[in-house]
Amino acid sequence: MRTSLIILYCLLTTYTYAQVLRKRTTLLMGGRFDVTIVAHDSLSAEQNIDTCIKEISRIEALISDWKPQSQVSQVNQNAGIMPVKVDREVFELTRRAIRLSEETGGAFDISFAAMEKIWKFDGSMTAMPSPQAVKQSITKVGYQNIVLDSANSTIYLKLKGMKIGFGALGEGYAGDRCREKMLRKGVKAGIIDASGDLTAWGRQPNGSHWNIGITNPFKPDTIFTVVPLRQSAMVTSGSYQKFVILQGRRYAHIINPKTGYPATGLISVSITGPSAERANGFSTSMMVLGEHKALAFIRHYPAYHYIIITDDHRILASPDFKLNRSRL
Repeated sequence: MRTSLIILYCLLTTYTYAQVLRKRTTLLMGGRFDVTIVAHDSLSAEQNIDTCIKEISRIEALISDWKPQSQVSQVNQNAGIMPVKVDREVFELTRRAIRLSEETGGAFDISFAAMEKIWKFDGSMTAMPSPQAVKQSITKVGYQNIVLDSANSTIYLKLKGMKIGFGALGEGYAGDRCREKMLRKGVKAGIIDASGDLTAWGRQPNGSHWNIGITNPFKPDTIFTVVPLRQSAMVTSGSYQKFVILQGRRYAHIINPKTGYPATGLISVSITGPSAERANGFSTSMMVLGEHKALAFIRHYPAYHYIIITDDHRILASPDFKLNRSRL
C-alpha cells in the first residue's frame, strides 16, 4: 500500500526567480499520477507535463499485464510454450527485477503475479485458508523459472500458467524515466507522484525543498514526520489499510511470495534514495523480510535510507533522518 506520503506544497503567491508551479492529475498504470512541474511560464510547464504523461503511457503500453497486447502480457501468454522477444527496455527492467529477487532471497519476486488470490481483504474473508490452499497458491511463483536470453532479448517462463508483473516496480520506474527526460530538457524542478511513489528534483518556486509528510500508520489522519526530498525518490509500503482479523490475529495484504502467508511484524516501511523503482522494490521486500533481516538488507545500500515502523509502535530510522522519538 503506497498512499501514506503527502506532498506539502508551499502555496505562495509571489515566486522566487519568477517561476510558476503547475500540477495535473491523471489515471495511468492502474493508479493515480500527479505530475508537478516548475517552469518560467505556464505554457512550458503544461507542455512538459504533457511529455511526462506521454512517457508514462508509453511505459504502460509495454509492461502492463492487464493490457493483452503489451509485451509483458505476450510473455505471460506464452509461459511454458516459447520465449518472447521484447524491447531492450523491458528486458533490462525484468533483469533488474530478477536481481532484486535474488538480493532479497525471494522476499521480492517478479513472478508473484501468478499467485492465486486466496486472501481477501475486502471484508468477505471469515476463515483462514487451509495450509494446502496456501501451498497450492504459490506453485507458479518462482523467479528461478524465468529464463533470460540477452543475445536475443527474449524472456521465457518455464511453467505453464506462470506470470510476471511490474505492479511493485513499474510506477517508480515511470517516475524515474520522467525525471530523466525533464532533466535532459533542462527542466530544473518537479515531482512525480505515482500513487505514492515519489520522484523529485530541484526545488519549489520559493526555493524550498519538496517536503513529504509521512502518515502515522496508527492514526492515518495525522503526519508524524516531514522529510525533505533533494533530487531523490521516496516510497512507503504499509499494511495498515488493507487487512483482515482472523482468530484474533491481524493479517495484512502484503504476502510473502515464498510462503503464501501475509508478512507480519512491520506496519510501514519508507525508503528514500536515488531511484523510485529501486526504493519501491526495497520497501515491499523489507515488509516481507521483517525487522532484523530488513535492517541487515538495507545496510548493503548506503545510498538508500529508511524509516521502519513495527507493529508494536517502535520507530527504526537511518541516522540521517534525525527523528526525535523512537515510538509512535
